[in-house]
Amino acid sequence: MANAHIVLAYSRDAGIVAIAGGEQYPWAHTALEESGFRRGEAGVYRLPADDADASRATVAGLISCAERHRTSVSTSSRRFIGDAARDIARLLPGQWSTTVEIYSHPLWQEDLVPWIWDSGELGRALQTERIPYAATLTDMVHGTTLLLTERPGHQPDYLVGAFAPKGLEDGYGDPHAPRSIILPPFPGRAAQAVADRYLPSYEQAVHARRTAAISTVLQHIRSERDTWQAMAASARYSDATPLSVNALGAAAEDFLDRSWRSFLTVVDHAPALLDRCRPASSPWPQDAAVLSRLADAVADAEVLLEADRSGPLSPRERHARTWSAIETWLADGETFLRQARVTAPHRRPSLAVSAPLRPLPAARPAPCC
Repeated sequence: MANAHIVLAYSRDAGIVAIAGGEQYPWAHTALEESGFRRGEAGVYRLPADDADASRATVAGLISCAERHRTSVSTSSRRFIGDAARDIARLLPGQWSTTVEIYSHPLWQEDLVPWIWDSGELGRALQTERIPYAATLTDMVHGTTLLLTERPGHQPDYLVGAFAPKGLEDGYGDPHAPRSIILPPFPGRAAQAVADRYLPSYEQAVHARRTAAISTVLQHIRSERDTWQAMAASARYSDATPLSVNALGAAAEDFLDRSWRSFLTVVDHAPALLDRCRPASSPWPQDAAVLSRLADAVADAEVLLEADRSGPLSPRERHARTWSAIETWLADGETFLRQARVTAPHRRPSLAVSAPLRPLPAARPAPCC
């Protein structure tokens, strides 16, 4: 691909659109602006003229102008990615918004890679193929954000995956990540695949990831507690160096501070999981009282967190109140984990009505002469 290139596509709403890319993408911007294209939302250039002859003349002029600016021009046979995303979003249950994203410079695409929560083809494609543009679909209620791209080398399919959910952004390479799926170019079938296949697997992955995050944090705090207790009992560091009284107090404060910072993961993720636990329908109905205590401990921690933000608490008060909540979870966390592991994840509604499965009319090619 040239150091600067322009892809022309047809948009049902905007007419001829152009997307610039390449390491020298400013050359493409210059060619587009000199030829009469106007930059719009998300950096997509549009041809304002409605007259077909005028549009054809403008595109012909763009090709000549692009040559002078060492920029190649190609025409996409696909629909504009923004149209494809909007057509799918309109059919999905709930309220979804869409945006077009342009990764003109290859480095912008590389910056995207760590944020994609995927163990399938989309994640691999972002690392190995040039994807100069995509579209996002965001659930306005739940905050889920999907990434829709054209499937490299497989005309006319698409790929859809997801960004890591809030609070789990460190999920790059996460074994719990869902697998992206291939979508057909027909909005009805694509929306059905997203609603019936992808989103359920995504919610299952979120549930498993939250459960694993809480398990990891509790193990970490428990391990640090055991180390601390052994050190306090011996009055020596792990290397057998004696601990002074002042050092012992400072070490205790440091341990409590670290434990609280780690416990915030539980505060973030436990409420959603606790809401879905149904001990009465599980093999352990007696867990209900324990889950109630754990929920109360999280609620106390949330109140403490808000109070500390409003006006910093004294270290003694903060440590006493935080450790009470943490200790409850260290004692009964395994009960929560066994309930969470047999609990169904959040379920989204299916498509309200059967979406039309017939394809939309083929995209009109942009005039080239």
